[in-house]
Amino acid sequence: MMQTYVTAADLMPLLPELALVGAAFALLLLDLFTNERRRGWVHALAVLSLVVVAALLVAGSSGEQAASLHGTFLDGMFVRDTMADVLKFFVAAIGAMALIYGYDFLTERGLYKAEVPVLMLFSIAGMMLMISAGNLVMVYLGLEMLALCSYALVAIDRDNPVASEAAMKYFVLGSLASGLLLYGMSLIYGATGSLELSAIHGASTSAPMLLAGVVLLIAGIAFKFGAAPFHMWLPDVYHGAPTPITMFIGAAPKMAAFAMAYRLLEAGLGPLDEQWRLLLSGLAALSLILGNLIALAQTNLKRMLAYSTISHVGFLFMGFAGGGEVGYASAMFYAIAYALMSAAAFGAIVVLSRKGFEADRIDDYKGLNARNPWMAGLILCIMASLAGVPPFLGFWAKLAVLRAAWQGDLRWLTIVGVVFAVIGAFYYLRVIRAMYFDEAEGEPLRERNDNALRLVFAINALSLLALGIGWSPIMAWCQRAFA
Repeated sequence: MMQTYVTAADLMPLLPELALVGAAFALLLLDLFTNERRRGWVHALAVLSLVVVAALLVAGSSGEQAASLHGTFLDGMFVRDTMADVLKFFVAAIGAMALIYGYDFLTERGLYKAEVPVLMLFSIAGMMLMISAGNLVMVYLGLEMLALCSYALVAIDRDNPVASEAAMKYFVLGSLASGLLLYGMSLIYGATGSLELSAIHGASTSAPMLLAGVVLLIAGIAFKFGAAPFHMWLPDVYHGAPTPITMFIGAAPKMAAFAMAYRLLEAGLGPLDEQWRLLLSGLAALSLILGNLIALAQTNLKRMLAYSTISHVGFLFMGFAGGGEVGYASAMFYAIAYALMSAAAFGAIVVLSRKGFEADRIDDYKGLNARNPWMAGLILCIMASLAGVPPFLGFWAKLAVLRAAWQGDLRWLTIVGVVFAVIGAFYYLRVIRAMYFDEAEGEPLRERNDNALRLVFAINALSLLALGIGWSPIMAWCQRAFA
């Protein structure tokens, strides 16, 4: 008999999500009684709430706690496992960094409102629901919670025509992708008679209706990742949104999208893996080719990073298409590594920007080493990691997905990946060349006078080298998630 009520024991696995949503509502109410001078307290409490959520995830992921908290709950709608705990921890960490990066930047431009941290918290709650979804309804609930908050965040600078245009494009195209995803889910429900992913897995056949649903599902997933040819929203949104917002929507949702893809495709449609892996392989190759070639022509750093994101999604899909424990673990490792690298890359722009100067052109970084060797060294770590230079974290992430594709008998895709990894290194090296070998132009780049922000950025950038040297523990966590 189906359980018709929810007990406290049923809610314990959802404690991190409940704490996060509770904090978001509390901050929304607190803002009503807080004046402009004390808005910093709301922001600080938002960061603290994410630290608490991360601590709850760590406390519940080991020992006897893990045995009681891991499993399927709420009649199969919510799944908590090692993969969910690891990805949620990094989502919370990236969210906390985005809040720290964003406060001074947005305040300086008169854009800061208490709604910003609240929207970020609700976005993170949506990501966490996506990561733990065991039912098509939960997938869509988390996805729309993330999407609606993201549209508002991109449009926070409503007097800026570029930001408003980016938000409208994001909203219209995002709505189209959500419709495709929802229609694909309805076809899958019609073919299998169930909304639960475990039941869909058992009922999957090669029926035309189900295959049509898979195609629409992958189109929706590809849009949320920003994979080619569903990438049309990404460059404009990355360029138009305020840089801290770009950092947030460019880093954290990639991990949630990976979890959504895994839940839907492997946990739900595993018996049809031959079909959807073929589609993912094609999307991976197209993303690698288009993303890298168009990034070569960019002079704006934010647009260059946007097109490079498309190529990184290609690498992530390459590991996913490889399949098996090795493929999924390598794709998850790549999603985490890319989130850390992307956060650091946009963090560099935030640290060096000021009102009236966005520091988002590659030429702005000319001669930076002569004026600020420490900052140039940190940006060198970021660009080298994104390019896949050993021993930085990005090198091991690329190597892992290339190995997974090779072992998954996708030799042609592995060769495409190696070729475009070399091509992609060129545009990252352009930034390094500008810093170290070009003559400085214009006013010198100055770091923000915010010690907390500079400390977080330095830790973020140096972690790419430290985790590159000691990458094994993260990979071990990823492997344990699929063992």
